[in-house]
Amino acid sequence: MNRLSIQERTAILGMLVEGNSLRSCARMANVSLNTVTKLMVDLGTACEQFHHDNVRNVRVRRLQCDEIWSFVGSKERHTTPEKKADRCGDAWTWIGLDADTKLCVSFLVGGRDASWANLFMMDCASRITGRVQVSTDGHRAYLEAVEGAFGMDCDYAMLVKVYGLPEEEEARRYSPMQCTGCEVKVISGDPDPKHINTSYVERYNLNIRMTNRRFTRLTNAFSKKFRNHELMIAIQTVHYNYVKWHKTLRCTPAMAAGLTNTLWSLQDLVEALEPYQDNTSRKRGPYKKRSH
Repeated sequence: MNRLSIQERTAILGMLVEGNSLRSCARMANVSLNTVTKLMVDLGTACEQFHHDNVRNVRVRRLQCDEIWSFVGSKERHTTPEKKADRCGDAWTWIGLDADTKLCVSFLVGGRDASWANLFMMDCASRITGRVQVSTDGHRAYLEAVEGAFGMDCDYAMLVKVYGLPEEEEARRYSPMQCTGCEVKVISGDPDPKHINTSYVERYNLNIRMTNRRFTRLTNAFSKKFRNHELMIAIQTVHYNYVKWHKTLRCTPAMAAGLTNTLWSLQDLVEALEPYQDNTSRKRGPYKKRSH
C-alpha cells in the first residue's frame, strides 16, 4: 500500500498542531486534502488509544477542571434537528489539568450537562492516584459529578467568577465580558485556599484556541464532523503532554509527571503511534499525492 513516509507524516503533524487548516497542510505538503484528512483520522484515533493506555496512575495533588466552547457544522441556534442528529451544534471540550505538572489528565468532547460532567469526572478519577484537591468554576454540573467520581477522597472547591459587560457600546459587541470579582465556595473536604483557582486550565484553553485551527473564531475552519473534532483534540492533547516544551517546567508535562524520562520530538511521537496507527490504517485506502 502506498503510504506516506515517517518524515512526511511528521511534517504534516507539525503543521496540524501549529494551527494550520487541513487545506493549508495539503498545499504545504503537496498532497491531496483527502490524504491529510486520512492521516488526521489515523493519528487522532491512535492518539486517543495512546492517551487512554499511558496516562494512568498519575499522582495529582491539584486538579483544575474547565470547559471550552466550540461548535461543529453550525452554532446551536442555527442547527436544524436533522443536523443535530449528526451531532452538529455546540461542542464542549472538558479539560482536567494537573496544576503542578501541567499534564492534561483527561479530556472529553460532548455536551455541557450533568451526564457529560459525570463521564468526565469518572475518567479523571480513574487516572489519578491518591487524594486530590479539585478546583472548578461555578458550573453546577460539577457538584454531583465530583462527589460521584471521588467520593470523600478529595478536597473540592468552586471558584465562581462574576462578570460584567464593558461600558462602551462598541466594546460589548466584540469583547468578552469582564471579570469583576470572584467568590470561593468550599464544597467538600479541606481545600487549601491558596490553591483554589482555575488559572492554569484556563491558560491551557487559550493554548487550544491558539494552536487548534478548529477553535479559531470568525473563520470557516470550524469542524464539519463531530468525530474529526474529537480526533483533533486527541492529537493536540498528546502533542501537548509529550512534545511541547513548557518554559516554566523546563521539560514537557509528561516528563514532569513521570510518564517519560526523555524529551520527545514530533518524529518520536509518530513512531510511538505506529502500533496504534497500523490497526486503523488497514481499514483505509492508500494515501495519494496531490493532483494538479
